[in-house]
Amino acid sequence: MAVQGDIDVGISNGRGFGRVDTWVFDLDNTLYPSDAQVWPQVDERITLYVMQLYGLDGLSARALQKHFYHRYGTTLKALMVEDGVDPHHFLDFAHDIDHSTIRLDAALGSAIERLPGRKLILTNGSRRHAENVAAKLGILDHFEDVFDIAAAGFVPKPERSTYELFLDRHGVDPRRSALFEDIARNLVVPHDLGMATVLVVPPVPDPFRERFEQEAVQEPHIDHITSDLAGFLEACVLPVATIETR
Repeated sequence: MAVQGDIDVGISNGRGFGRVDTWVFDLDNTLYPSDAQVWPQVDERITLYVMQLYGLDGLSARALQKHFYHRYGTTLKALMVEDGVDPHHFLDFAHDIDHSTIRLDAALGSAIERLPGRKLILTNGSRRHAENVAAKLGILDHFEDVFDIAAAGFVPKPERSTYELFLDRHGVDPRRSALFEDIARNLVVPHDLGMATVLVVPPVPDPFRERFEQEAVQEPHIDHITSDLAGFLEACVLPVATIETR
């Protein structure tokens, strides 16, 4: 079921944060707002890559890109399977964007800094992209590490093996962790593993993303929904977040 209308700070009807000592954040469309104009640039770069690789016009390349996305989960995975594309070359190309549109987010930085415990980024993008964006937001120094698509062996979320590898690599107990993510389907496995899950949606529809990517879906695998990440951390997380000893 999808929630319609403004959900303000958040809807909460699932696992809480009292025992959480590891805070995990997706990057794209989660840690920055849509008006930062990051994702539209990346999306356009991916289309351009497909155009150049296959010698297609823009509309044809866009259609093929979206076909790849829906069939494989990411365009990169499709290009690796279909044509043996070098993933590092693709990521460097896709993430060669203008970062001047990203504004410092002091409220988000303050909230993340005060979260008790460890903070990690888990992204289907590259480490370099995550670090560049987080630095512009003013939040990079609050994170212990970035687990990117290369660390996942180029197997993207929502594959179960990616989450399991992340948890093992960083020694994270899923029952004591929370994941903040912008796509509902990417929270199914984390919730099954025991993580508290938070779906981050845009406050108004984002024309550069597909509808399913930004719906405030109320399902059992989604514990919380918010359209204001900084506000949600301040109002719903920080007041109850404590580190408990085993």
